[in-house]
Amino acid sequence: MSQPAPASPPAPPKAGFLARTAIRAANWSERWFPNTLVFALLVVALVAVAAIAIGASPMRVATAFGGGFWDLIPFTMQMAMVAIGGYVVATAGPIRKVIDRLARLPRTGRGAIAMVAALSLVSALFNWGFSLIFSALLVRRLAARADLRMDYRAAGAAAYLGLGGSWALGLSSSAAQLQANRASIPSSLLPVTGVIPFRETIFSWQSLLLAAVVVSVCVAVAFFSAPRGGLIRTADDLGVDPRDPVEQDPPRSRPGEWLEYSPLLTIVVVALVGGWAVGEFGGKDPIAAISGLNTYNLLFLALGLLLHWRPRRFLAAVTKAVPATGGVLIQFPFYAGIAAILTKATDSAGHSVSHYLGAAFTGATVGGLFPLLIGGYSIVLGFLIPSGGGKWVIEAPYVMQAANDAHVSLGWTVQIYNAAEALPNLINPFWMLPLLGVLSLKARDIVGFTFTYLIVLLPLVLALLTLLAPTLAYHPPVH
Repeated sequence: MSQPAPASPPAPPKAGFLARTAIRAANWSERWFPNTLVFALLVVALVAVAAIAIGASPMRVATAFGGGFWDLIPFTMQMAMVAIGGYVVATAGPIRKVIDRLARLPRTGRGAIAMVAALSLVSALFNWGFSLIFSALLVRRLAARADLRMDYRAAGAAAYLGLGGSWALGLSSSAAQLQANRASIPSSLLPVTGVIPFRETIFSWQSLLLAAVVVSVCVAVAFFSAPRGGLIRTADDLGVDPRDPVEQDPPRSRPGEWLEYSPLLTIVVVALVGGWAVGEFGGKDPIAAISGLNTYNLLFLALGLLLHWRPRRFLAAVTKAVPATGGVLIQFPFYAGIAAILTKATDSAGHSVSHYLGAAFTGATVGGLFPLLIGGYSIVLGFLIPSGGGKWVIEAPYVMQAANDAHVSLGWTVQIYNAAEALPNLINPFWMLPLLGVLSLKARDIVGFTFTYLIVLLPLVLALLTLLAPTLAYHPPVH
């Protein structure tokens, strides 16, 4: 008697319209979009041509580019240290224990995904690098639970929400940090923007309200959009083993290594930083103190050193974090050169490309539509140049000049940029790479879900930016 034919495996669940659209967009960008450095070089060429087109001499363009190329070196190092500090803290042993405890809390897959979204969004307000790695490790811990059926793709997308929703509204905002630190502002930009304290950007009540709305809406979307039943694809379904190997310190091989394994120097250094912090925050307005990027980074690095306890573990974490800073280190000088061409390569009348672009933005602004125009422009440019700080240096000269001309709050203009600039990250794979590496996924695995967040956030954020703009008063740049 012939054996019955084996049952055919069930057909894979069909993706929804948004997911299919997002996956097609991701596939297209992966095929046709060059490396982000190529975009930076392309913008250099375009801006140089534009400067020559308005009447600036080629020598003046070249002089401006070379003269401004190194203007962002302090800020470049500061942004690299933001990423390193966040990674070091997120991978420390005590934080991993916190992650283990958090991973035991959810009872359903949808609840787990909503929790990941909330923690990713909130932690990104403090440090985007920490949020990215912390959230990815949390997803792996949740996926390792045999009793929890959770869609691994949706959880990965939720872990990325800090980079696509809230980071630019928090303490590690590149634009807000640059504008709050006089030493970080390029000389070509300072006359246009002045110094803008955190009270006028991320700590304004309007910005805090915007952040609260973004977090709340994203958590709700994460919960209600999570796949259920047969549509769920777990880590096992995707061929991913979410269990993390246990890393052990190699044994000491020579007497000279003993200080690497001893917490003695850690205690000394952390005590010094602690004493300095007491004096720094005791003698200043706390908001003014934390707005210093050097202060912010030193505190994160000291916390990372303390949590890793032994210098050897701390250095190992730093070594793993450094590759994520490559794009920042090599691209930011080119962005500084672009900003210099925009502002310093002038025509016979003394006008620059930045002047003409600012006039165009001012002329195109009708009534209260300035936030909508600037926000939409930042979203489009953000997909091409996925660098909050670098792109701000390119945009700021003419965007802030337009804000001055239109008498729009300079602090709120920074926040218009911040809130809009984060959104393209939801479909641009550039900043996904560290998270995808931890999760062992590809961009196409999560972009169908992140595109859903983009569809929801895009009109909501632009509407709030426009409605809140009239509640802030304009004042000229303060130097």
